[in-house]
Amino acid sequence: MTMDRRDFVRAGGTLAAGAAIVPIIQACKLESRRDLADEGFVQVRDRYFRDQLTLNPVTSTYLGGDGWDRALRPLNGRLRDYSPGALDDEAREYRRLERALGTLDAALLTPQGRVDHAVMGAQIAFLKSQLERSYHERAVDTYVSEPFRGVDWQIQQMRAFPDGKRGDEAEWRLVVTRMSVIPAYLAVAQQNLTAGLSAGNVPDRRMVQRDGIAGSRANATYFRATLPALAKEHLGGQAFAGSMLGGVAGAGEAAARAFENFAAWLERTFRLNETTDRFALGESAYQLRVRTVLRDERPVSELYEYGARQVEEYTQRIAEVAERLARERGITLPFGSREDRAWSIRRVMEDLAGESPSNDDELLRWYRETGERAVAYGRDRGLFDVPADYQLEIVPTPPVLRSTIDAAYYPAPPLKRTGVGRFYLTPTGNDPAALREHPHASVADTAVHEGFPGHDWHFKYMTQHASEISNIRWLTPGAVEDSSSMWSDSMATEGWGLYAEELMAEPAPQAPHGFYSPAEYLYELQGQLLRAARVRIDIGLHTRRMTFDEAMDYFTEHVNFYPGACARADREPAARAVCEGAMRAIYRYSKWPTQAITYNLGKNAIVGLREADRSRKGAAHSQREFHERFMRMGTIPPGFFRDVLLGA
Repeated sequence: MTMDRRDFVRAGGTLAAGAAIVPIIQACKLESRRDLADEGFVQVRDRYFRDQLTLNPVTSTYLGGDGWDRALRPLNGRLRDYSPGALDDEAREYRRLERALGTLDAALLTPQGRVDHAVMGAQIAFLKSQLERSYHERAVDTYVSEPFRGVDWQIQQMRAFPDGKRGDEAEWRLVVTRMSVIPAYLAVAQQNLTAGLSAGNVPDRRMVQRDGIAGSRANATYFRATLPALAKEHLGGQAFAGSMLGGVAGAGEAAARAFENFAAWLERTFRLNETTDRFALGESAYQLRVRTVLRDERPVSELYEYGARQVEEYTQRIAEVAERLARERGITLPFGSREDRAWSIRRVMEDLAGESPSNDDELLRWYRETGERAVAYGRDRGLFDVPADYQLEIVPTPPVLRSTIDAAYYPAPPLKRTGVGRFYLTPTGNDPAALREHPHASVADTAVHEGFPGHDWHFKYMTQHASEISNIRWLTPGAVEDSSSMWSDSMATEGWGLYAEELMAEPAPQAPHGFYSPAEYLYELQGQLLRAARVRIDIGLHTRRMTFDEAMDYFTEHVNFYPGACARADREPAARAVCEGAMRAIYRYSKWPTQAITYNLGKNAIVGLREADRSRKGAAHSQREFHERFMRMGTIPPGFFRDVLLGA
């Protein structure tokens, strides 16, 4: 299997060793020696971080754990051990570590140490709760996505050679080793899901169908055909290429068969035609995540109403811009009533959709050109100190990730210097109706969010300053971007991405909408509206205030301005494209509780911090300097470091 149970007991001993630090810390309390207190805590923190990478090898690959410690390199050949014995050991260690952490007096730590202490406490609380609710018994998407992502990230990080080849013999051997454990990994997954069925701890049918069955079949194609072809291209004529290609093909075929069998088992075992919704997290668990993980003290009921107010605010602003655009384009439209407003906004967007790409290749080109324009604007306006060699890579989304992604960014590993961040853009399959949902004016907002100065710039800046960001601020507890994830990193990263959209819209000389044209600004506002609607929808879904179908109708009406789109989908191609887009969005929210709300909450937390900094410093406030200090805090919710950032 991926990791022998005894290996974890030995590794877990380092967690237990945290308790040995307690007498040192208590002595520090008596002597008020902050330096020793910090040193003791750092030992506990670093052991915890190492053990988290050991337990979660794909997370280690994602972060570049072997760049932090070369001894972790063998983890790139493993997958997580989800066997019952391993999970029982893990649960005991979290309980023990939680007690040890509670004995440390955070007041003795430096300000940054207190931040890390709070972050670590939140992470352990989440991980413990996941095991207590036996989430591994229903984590279908985790089991399907982890093997693909682990291998994909390995290849992304490989050494690049001048002749175009990628990866040395040791790197490719680890790929083959990781592929070879996939059949055993999926066998354990099947055992856990069977236990969940017996206990009534059942995944939602949509996850079984989309991520489980469809995702497994996409993985089978990837490991059987796509990956061997990629390996052949990257290996070229290197001396070890022949034997390594044989290894890739053999392990790939075994992995493909395992995924095909897993898909067939899911299809036989789960009721895909049932009508029961099984995605809701529940109000108390949702509230706990908001307060503990995202560091927002507002009650869920208050946030639900806040979401509705944010939706109305951005809808009104969109209507004002749409009305001006309609006049400029010679279109007479009514905006008096709510119904008129929705259809008139849609009519303006339909007019803009006339300038849509003819195919997926043109869509990709538009994104690349707009990304270059955004970087040039940032340089010209002096928003950031952008290096001359700064580059943004935009590539088609891999098939296995297309069920929930329209566009997304995956960073290079922050703990080492190899690899490049990827901006994924999902092709439409050259569907004319779907292409019309990507008019030229809509490209700028997404390019800014995922590229510059959004995710790509954010991660590259943080990586440049990685020595100032403690290790656990990079950690993504539970998993990387699937339903097992903690998602606390989204408050900073997705909050920054949405903040970047708004930042680029700030008026500048001769540019009332900043970087955007008036038509592009309309879509920037729609981007803000989308993230506001997510607050309402995500809370609604997971606290049972809203059904899946109600969420889809809310989305099509308030985000797409197409009321009743799903009811019209059978007879109207445009309605079908809108409805399918809503389905992907709502499905994503249904399986990732609290992730969808992090965009809006994170952005507004950054705005609040910026304005508080401006208020405290007055004329001495520098927006650029504020941004740099914020980014150097790492990928944790702003609520953890507000006082430190403001110097309170």
